[in-house]
Amino acid sequence: MIVVAEFLRFSALHGLVAPATVSLLSQPKFLRFAPPGHDTGENNQWRHIQAAAFRFQITEPGYEDLTPEQIRHMIGQVPRARDKFLIALLAATGLRIGEALGLHQQDLHFLASSQMLGCTLTGPHLHVHRRLDNPNHALAKSPRSRSIPTTPELVALYTDYQHERDRVPEAAHHPMVFVNLFRPPLGRAMSYPNTKQAFERWARTAGHPARPHILRHSAATRWLRDGVDRDVVQRLMGHASPLSLQRYRHVDDTELRAAVDHLQALKEQP
Repeated sequence: MIVVAEFLRFSALHGLVAPATVSLLSQPKFLRFAPPGHDTGENNQWRHIQAAAFRFQITEPGYEDLTPEQIRHMIGQVPRARDKFLIALLAATGLRIGEALGLHQQDLHFLASSQMLGCTLTGPHLHVHRRLDNPNHALAKSPRSRSIPTTPELVALYTDYQHERDRVPEAAHHPMVFVNLFRPPLGRAMSYPNTKQAFERWARTAGHPARPHILRHSAATRWLRDGVDRDVVQRLMGHASPLSLQRYRHVDDTELRAAVDHLQALKEQP
């Protein structure tokens, strides 16, 4: 809207738009509460400004996340070990789908100690790297590498996937974690379109929306609701700015009720 308004003002200066049209773009407004740093003048004469007359109607964006029960049900409905591992990986780590599809087998350090791999981190974890030469064009959004701890349950699902993958000779030496096992070309790295189609099938089976970003959203929301420090969540999610977490934190009715009940309990204390 700002660009359109400025274009119309520019056009009016060159006689392409009537001045009356430009006059409709703004309207007088009195700043009752001036923003920080705004000089209102000695007599508040600068509290009168020209504000935009046309604005987009801002609506609350749709918010979707999955409960742990829904995620477990979704994993249980998927018959293949590879797909179970992919769903659990996104839900447990908050990875973006590009980061997951871009994982190499060398990025998964799922042993108790990774010293033999030259890694000083303890416990099972994975590393996220931005690579520009992935055969499936999967790309991590952030150029900064990061590590994410993983759970024993996730390691167990990966072990099941490895057994499933070992039955496909074409996939034996491929460096990527997620590869085609059930349709040609066998052994090729999974692509974005194929993964999208798979999630659409899983959503129909589960009976609720299921997209990669919903699982990422669910992970961040669960961490924040469980009281995990926001700096830790920011690091896990790979966000450059803490403001990026705002979209993941939505207060639900249960939290509102708990807050009111807590306040009432404090008032009743002697």
